[in-house]
Amino acid sequence: MEKVATKSLAACIYQTEIKTPRIRNFQKVARHQGEKFEGIYYDDSDVYKALEAIAYSLRTRKDSTLEATAERWVDIIAAAQLPDGYLDTYFTLTDLSRRWTELEKHEDYCAGHLIEAAVAYFDATGKRKLLDVAIRLANHIDSTFRMQNKQWFSGHEEIELALMKLYHTTGNERYLKLANWYLEQRGHRYYSYGKNWATPEYWQDVLPVKEQTRITGHAVRAMYLYSGAADVAAATGDTGYVRAMKAVWDDVVDRNMYLTGGIGSTGDNEGFTKDYDLPNEQAYCETCASVGMVFWNERMSELTGEAQYVDVLERSLYNAALDGLSLTGDRFFYDNPLASNGQHQRQEWFGTACCPANISRLVASLGNYVYGTDAASVWVNLFVGSETRVNIGGAEIALAMETAYPYDGHVTIRVDPAQKSTFGLRLRIPGWAMGKPVPGDIYRYVNFHPGEIGLTVNGKKIPIRDERGYAVIERKWSKGDVVEYEIPMQVNRVEATEKIAADRDRVAIERGPLVYCVEGSDNGARAWNFTIPASVQFTQKPDTVAGEPVLALDADVNAAVVSADGQRVEMTTRMITAIPYYAWANRGPNEMQVWLPTRIKDVKIND
Repeated sequence: MEKVATKSLAACIYQTEIKTPRIRNFQKVARHQGEKFEGIYYDDSDVYKALEAIAYSLRTRKDSTLEATAERWVDIIAAAQLPDGYLDTYFTLTDLSRRWTELEKHEDYCAGHLIEAAVAYFDATGKRKLLDVAIRLANHIDSTFRMQNKQWFSGHEEIELALMKLYHTTGNERYLKLANWYLEQRGHRYYSYGKNWATPEYWQDVLPVKEQTRITGHAVRAMYLYSGAADVAAATGDTGYVRAMKAVWDDVVDRNMYLTGGIGSTGDNEGFTKDYDLPNEQAYCETCASVGMVFWNERMSELTGEAQYVDVLERSLYNAALDGLSLTGDRFFYDNPLASNGQHQRQEWFGTACCPANISRLVASLGNYVYGTDAASVWVNLFVGSETRVNIGGAEIALAMETAYPYDGHVTIRVDPAQKSTFGLRLRIPGWAMGKPVPGDIYRYVNFHPGEIGLTVNGKKIPIRDERGYAVIERKWSKGDVVEYEIPMQVNRVEATEKIAADRDRVAIERGPLVYCVEGSDNGARAWNFTIPASVQFTQKPDTVAGEPVLALDADVNAAVVSADGQRVEMTTRMITAIPYYAWANRGPNEMQVWLPTRIKDVKIND
């Protein structure tokens, strides 16, 4: 979070305001001088996502310079809004008569990101200038579409979940109704799609949302759509949305998700193809899609109270999403492969620059995902050093968590109610600690040997009472009570279902929630010339990657090398070092593999 606040946001601000024309387009609108639009039609959204990330950062780390930048941007954005509430620099500078005529031009996508930024900034600062801009824009959209019952749907979903945030912030049911209206527009095939990739499947438009059971099309759009549907379901109790969300989620995690929690295997449609089509070196796994997985699974967790959704959230967060951000905080991945011959490297920025601000806002908002509450309990979903205050049944409760997770499984939670109070504390029991890397059967641990999960209150051991994947403690709490929670952190070998052709005769290595990889930087520039014996044992060691502390894993393996005379391949024994997947490609382009071969036929000799 500190790295994002000091490095990532600086990169986003520089690119947004100085290096590229994104802010300049808003200033052109306000000048009314007939100037031309520069850039790509959806570039407004990058301004809003960066602003949202700034807001989250300000909430936990005050920074007057950063806030001054945000204030300047808010003024520029507000000055570009038209009198009827419309705000989109592309159409305003290009041809306003064409507004709301081309569903792929991302108008409501950009509007959604404006709304999210406005809600976050209001929450962080109490200032409502941007919130009022968002309200006027949302009212304009509602008057244009829902109130006239005009046929339309969002070409790039995002508006649905944003409207639900606006609804919760303002209490105005108009925005709940509009969010539901957007959901109801899908599945009616209103449009001829034109481009080869722009099919009903691409836009999640094959069936109405409540009838959908399979994941299709563009991965980021799907995640945002289903996040909005889960939000509407939570607010309305609509069981149709709940059933659909559970069915689609099962399809994702059982047949279409990488071990890292990444989704969307191909760049052709930036999304899904067919079940079990999960190549490694060609994996797309867009950073934004992994961010979307965190959004969706957080909402599914709130909707159901089931730990399996946080298990998947955690997997995406620590692996596929975090991989999108360099250890220095100022380099980024757009796609996140699970193998490389050295052709992949992190970038300062992208022409389509959705990912840098998206991963920045996710990391900056980490506090949103750690705890949860209901009427009678505090839920501990993620194990992150943190402090918070919650209110349960009118009682204020301070919580402080200390842990070195995800490298260490020991968690200490100090519970300080303002006065003695009876409530439940629910601690997530990670699925990986119980022998399930993910729900379903797509991945499995080999010869899993569970360690003992330990739980004490004030030093007294208590039994684990498991409810929907949470260890539940219900008692009368007093100031200074201390809970200690021990989650065993063994190294596990993972196999994939035979249906995933790319992973046959291969294994992956996990420790706790972290997926590991072998990278050339630690292994004599080679990450493809060895096999993993069935008897392999990994030893743990503290290490660093580009100055960042990590826990590495060493093992003796069978390596293939070219003989001294260059005439044959010889087998030898060598030690390899594996590092957490999120840390790879921080030392320049080099070889990398997550799924390690167990047979000599899959070894590559590069000499």
